[in-house]
Amino acid sequence: MTDLKRIDLNLLVVLDAVLNEMNLTRAGEVVGMSQPAVSGALSRLRLQFDDELLERKGRKYQLTPLAESLKPSVAEAMMEIRRTFDLLPTFDPHTSTRTFYISATDYFLSQITSPLLNLLKEEAPGVDIKFSTLPNDPAMAEIDLLRRDVLVASPQIGLPGKKQALFSDAFVVIARKGHPAVKKGKLTAEQMKNLPMVQLKLGTNKNQVDKLFADLGFDASKVTVAVNEISLVPLMVSESDNIGFVQERFVSRVKDVLEIQIVETDLPQITLIESVHYHPTKSNDPAIAWLVKMLRKAAEVIDVE
Repeated sequence: MTDLKRIDLNLLVVLDAVLNEMNLTRAGEVVGMSQPAVSGALSRLRLQFDDELLERKGRKYQLTPLAESLKPSVAEAMMEIRRTFDLLPTFDPHTSTRTFYISATDYFLSQITSPLLNLLKEEAPGVDIKFSTLPNDPAMAEIDLLRRDVLVASPQIGLPGKKQALFSDAFVVIARKGHPAVKKGKLTAEQMKNLPMVQLKLGTNKNQVDKLFADLGFDASKVTVAVNEISLVPLMVSESDNIGFVQERFVSRVKDVLEIQIVETDLPQITLIESVHYHPTKSNDPAIAWLVKMLRKAAEVIDVE
């Protein structure tokens, strides 16, 4: 058994940053240390694990197999440390200065950020929120479930743990204004099979649109570009003859600026449900319960708009 008295546990913070950033300068920015200090800490970690942990490959760095295997356990250890100091028997939002970490898709952040921050100004002026985008790799999303307070994503992504639905939105077909195939704002499924399209890929799992394409026999070769950020779909559609699928609330905000149109089709309606996920170890944290309540309250504002 490892003797913890002989280990500098401060190195865990540096190790977590190095494993996630794979860059000493960025890791230093995360933990508030200079690059030479992080380099010194990494040298001690290399001795501790008898492994290089971070290796240069060409112009970039990559993790060694051992370092890659450490990521889940280090993430869990960091979360447990945060919980040890953050978890209080009660939570008073009016006096709290806690920082919450929320990871979500760029689509969800575009919808929720403003109503949530406006809500917190009134109910929790000392609370801070740090937002980040959801990892595309499902394995990394599971790690983020430990590293962040909550993740917001579709239940279809398959994250473990607790979850509560926040709001739903419909996927719609979009095309640029003046698209030669769109007549009177309409397209049929048969017409769409022959059109190039921008495909949204969130993670490795098939989403509802992918499954619909497969069911209808869409030709995969018609996908001219795949993107992993929702905001890129209308941008690319606006500059080409590609069509795309995107959430209605999002495209409604940008369609006039980008000169794109929502197209009427005979496809079955696809509904996206956004849910807030949190790790089971946080079930008894009153602060997390409060944060989920605030997210649901902010989502009500979205539904009214």
